[in-house]
Amino acid sequence: MTRSSILWETAQRYLPGGVNSPVRAFRAVADDPLFIVRGEGAYLIDADGQRYLDFICSWGALFAGHAHPHVVARITEAAQNGTSFGLPTPQEVELARTIVEAVPSVELVRFVNSGTEATMSAIRLARAVTGRSLILKFAGCYHGHVDALLVAAGSGILTFGIPGTPGVTSGTARETLVLPYNDVAAAEEAFARYGEQIAAVIVEPVAGNMGVVPPVPGFLQRLRDLTKGSGALLIFDEVITGFRIGWNGAQGKYGVEPDLTCFGKVIGGGLPVGAYGGRRDLMAQVAPSGPVYQAGTLSGNPLTMAAGLATLELARQPGAYERLEELGARLERGLREAVRLAGVPAVVQRVGSMLTLFFTEAPVTNARQAEAADTARFAAFHRAMRKRGILLPPSQFEAWFLSLAHEEADVDRTVAAAGEALREVVRG
Repeated sequence: MTRSSILWETAQRYLPGGVNSPVRAFRAVADDPLFIVRGEGAYLIDADGQRYLDFICSWGALFAGHAHPHVVARITEAAQNGTSFGLPTPQEVELARTIVEAVPSVELVRFVNSGTEATMSAIRLARAVTGRSLILKFAGCYHGHVDALLVAAGSGILTFGIPGTPGVTSGTARETLVLPYNDVAAAEEAFARYGEQIAAVIVEPVAGNMGVVPPVPGFLQRLRDLTKGSGALLIFDEVITGFRIGWNGAQGKYGVEPDLTCFGKVIGGGLPVGAYGGRRDLMAQVAPSGPVYQAGTLSGNPLTMAAGLATLELARQPGAYERLEELGARLERGLREAVRLAGVPAVVQRVGSMLTLFFTEAPVTNARQAEAADTARFAAFHRAMRKRGILLPPSQFEAWFLSLAHEEADVDRTVAAAGEALREVVRG
């Protein structure tokens, strides 16, 4: 037996399903999971010594790639001074200042430990300040495993075909309105019927948990207009897109400012993190300056703050986002050509350094269209790419990510492997 197979057998004895997050089980691609022992730049090395070119990048968190020397040095320095204090540190002040200066809609920010905590806290705040209970979300968008938001969610929920999850009460679900993503008319109808009851609209400004699905022109602006007109808050879930698709996030790219923004992934440099922020008058309602309680023992952890600051320093360097855009465009062009030559029904959708190859005939704009993709064909493609040393997210409904560690040669190698894998899939 290989070391990986031994680990997998052992893991299933001690962990639910053998993993600590469902998609990691690789069930959606009918394969066994990888057990990783080391990361180097754009590459991962598993327990058997196999080396893979990585397009998961810790689900988008690793903007600079694995074990970047600048990030590792900052984490090491912070750890030598202590791993946790449960008290304020200079690093959290500096990271908060960096986020506020980068994102115009954010005047105050609160750090938490995950994207789930961020969205949960933002929704609590929205309900408190509006005095309303309904939350409006969009099918296929995933906002963490908050009870109220595990309704027609994306990510693992969409991958495994679960419409919600046991343990979420019907009463909780009734307080969540679910609409098709990118459907302006449906949003207008919802506000016409329930506008005075809606506390907030929460949306991924670029959906990344049903695969990469950009907003259609005018969608985000119309949500801004509807929420402003009704007194509801607009919450952008930028856990994926924040500092990933641009220094100002998706709101900077599309020119729409929300009331509250949720962050994660990139701002932690690969360590556990989340944050929510927004207008001063709203965030001033959060304890201890206001009555809306939220707390966390490890919030603002000094190691995470150091890793986040180091990563954002790299992101801020001249040409960083331009480089990722060029790499993303190169990968997109190459995959489109590989699809054309193989004669496979598939489309490539990309925003910046995040991308999805959908095995479907037409562009995807919502969850229903994403669900129509050929998941069996994606699974075969995934296995064929893994065999060639290319590691993709193990689900049709997850985004691929590039990092600053990826190079043109890595992209070209991936395109060549994709061409071979697609032909293999066609042959069956």
